[in-house]
Amino acid sequence: MATDRSIAPPRMRAPRRRRALSDVVDLRLPFDPILAFAAIALTIASVVTLDGAQGSSYVTRQALYGVLGIGIAVVVSRFDYARWPRYRWGLYGFMIASILAVAALGQSVNGSTLSLNLGFFSFQASELGKVLAAVVGASFIVMRGHAVSSWRTTLGLLAIVLLPAALTRDFGTSLVYAAMALSLLLIGGTPGRHLAVIGVSAMVVIVSVLGVLPAAGVDVLKPYQVDRFTAFLSPGGTNEAVDGNDPTYQLRQSKAAIGSGGKTGKGDDATQQKLGFLPESETDFVFASAGERFGFVGVAAILSLFALIMWRGLRILSTARDFYGAVLAAGILAMLLFQVLVNAGMNVGIMPITGIPLPLVSYGGSSVLSTYLAIGLLQAIYAQGRAAARRGPTVDRTD
Repeated sequence: MATDRSIAPPRMRAPRRRRALSDVVDLRLPFDPILAFAAIALTIASVVTLDGAQGSSYVTRQALYGVLGIGIAVVVSRFDYARWPRYRWGLYGFMIASILAVAALGQSVNGSTLSLNLGFFSFQASELGKVLAAVVGASFIVMRGHAVSSWRTTLGLLAIVLLPAALTRDFGTSLVYAAMALSLLLIGGTPGRHLAVIGVSAMVVIVSVLGVLPAAGVDVLKPYQVDRFTAFLSPGGTNEAVDGNDPTYQLRQSKAAIGSGGKTGKGDDATQQKLGFLPESETDFVFASAGERFGFVGVAAILSLFALIMWRGLRILSTARDFYGAVLAAGILAMLLFQVLVNAGMNVGIMPITGIPLPLVSYGGSSVLSTYLAIGLLQAIYAQGRAAARRGPTVDRTD
């Protein structure tokens, strides 16, 4: 009688199959063409905007960062994203160590130590940390899926994500981490009562930091940080711009640049950025630079490309092959969306000035490469989801 050799003898464990490289990397997996197009188009928009605002040196380096970022996204998208949780604590340790290294050895810019000068590259650990925090946080949520309604899970996730946020010592970056933590909890199934308590606690902290504690003589934030954060509430300015002390100066120059761009922009005749009236025109206020040079049409095109990324990201989230993929996609989308909303909002005067870059558009290698790493993860979730849909229902592997 014929027997099935693939079945192990009773009370004996079948020999473990040696994993082939094809189990980890699959070059035949599909790409999401719309997501790829939107990301590359934003990089091109960044290069064109910087060409008018800063000149060839910035353009060359930003283009190089874009090419390297695309390469990173392609490589990451070919790997099975479900293997990342295995290395979560190693990734977390690297993230914390790199942030501490920047704090100890980094260079100070505008009163904040945010980057480490490596000679050929200025490394911002907090930018990479945003993506790694999403990877580790999503892993924690999935591992605690059996106890997602417990406070231990909620507080553990907050500790994992908000520890690097606190170590960065940058208020704007910390807000991005906080937004990402909230999205992970929301998609992860955290009870509504936990989210309500977190929301009320956050409001109490904000009011205390900005109002109660300073009135009592305890300054948690530096005075210039408070001024920048609240500048959008008094856009008229204080006429102290000559001494560089007017917290509304950047905001007023940004709005002037966007307003002067009109419908179609001033093109090469843009002056706010070229003559140096618009501070940080290549980073924090690159949106205003685009508005002056390309007008409403230009900034609407940029926001439309981000809308495409959000749309495809939500589609990827809904078709992910497993819970981990859905939670990870949610964390990445929250990270990107929050940065876009705050950066664009602070450029037009409806959001606080927090120093948050515009993903893929603001100048900076760490930001561009980290964002493309996030795009690569989204592509991996998309590819694995499409492959799983073609195979049909299967049993998840735990090895």
